Amino acid sequence: MALSRRNFLRKAATGGAAAAAAACTAVTAAPEANALQRPPKPMPPDAVGLLYDSTLCIGCKACMTACKESNGLPKEINADAQPWNEGTWDSPVELSAKTFNIIKCFTDGAASEKDREKDGFAFIKRQCMHCADPSCVSVCPVSAMTKNATTGIVNYNPDACIGCRYCVLSCPFGVPKYDYDDPFGKIGKCELCSHRLAESKLPACADVCPTGATLFGRSEDLRKEAHRRVALKAGERTEHPRGDIGGTVGGQRPGHEATVHAVYQPHIYGETELGGTQCLAVSAVPFDKLNLPTNVPEYGYPTLSEGIQHTLYAGMVGPAAVFAGLAWLAHRNAKDHPEE
Repeated sequence: MALSRRNFLRKAATGGAAAAAAACTAVTAAPEANALQRPPKPMPPDAVGLLYDSTLCIGCKACMTACKESNGLPKEINADAQPWNEGTWDSPVELSAKTFNIIKCFTDGAASEKDREKDGFAFIKRQCMHCADPSCVSVCPVSAMTKNATTGIVNYNPDACIGCRYCVLSCPFGVPKYDYDDPFGKIGKCELCSHRLAESKLPACADVCPTGATLFGRSEDLRKEAHRRVALKAGERTEHPRGDIGGTVGGQRPGHEATVHAVYQPHIYGETELGGTQCLAVSAVPFDKLNLPTNVPEYGYPTLSEGIQHTLYAGMVGPAAVFAGLAWLAHRNAKDHPEE
């Protein structure tokens, strides 16, 4: 049977879809055995981040106010509050290009007891997770998103940005946001107050947290502290550090002793999700209730997407084959339709 242009394109599309489906199936079954995946990128040894303890958070939102002041961000008035809010109160309901850090609340039923799943409530802090292998950095075509080789912080350069918004679409945590109100457009996201860290000051959210619910430090130190906490039992007395867990940035700060009032979930969010993140969270309420993505793999998506791209484009063999096929079709069709 003669190969028509339609059949050629149909076969090419079908073959590509089958190959992609096979790759995805292989990754789901055994990601470590998939030859298309590239090795995961390790977290820098001195990477820094945050540990958020939902059981210590009192929902005061001091971290939100400090974040706005530190980053020169304007107030946001949500639509429901506009009839009575004349601009006095900052009332965002989600992360945006003008809100890099937000405290949200889970409630169930009567919401009568803190840190209880049934008829209770719990707080969660949302900001950039600073992934070990970030999707936003992987997809950015102009390197406007970069990961600091020493601190691991994912930074954004508005001067390099072309406004493609690939980072917005690629982030599994829904963090980078595009400012549609800016005529030139730019992305807004937490950069862990890099400008403050350069002056040996704490990130604003950790600096003002009164209970130590947001704790700054080396990611490895924070991971160890998180493991210590999830091993605690209800009724135990324990010390909670504040500021920088290592006491280096911002100086030593006194912690406070408190009684564990709720049993922690036996999981540290961010330790394994998507290859690991530098911002971790512990909670007494399941993380899916706190609107964090839990049905995600333990590898970063770039390990697969970049692996497939590098395989397809290695030596430009794939594109060359497609171009050759299209050129052959064009040549054949030109012979079938001579000029009159």
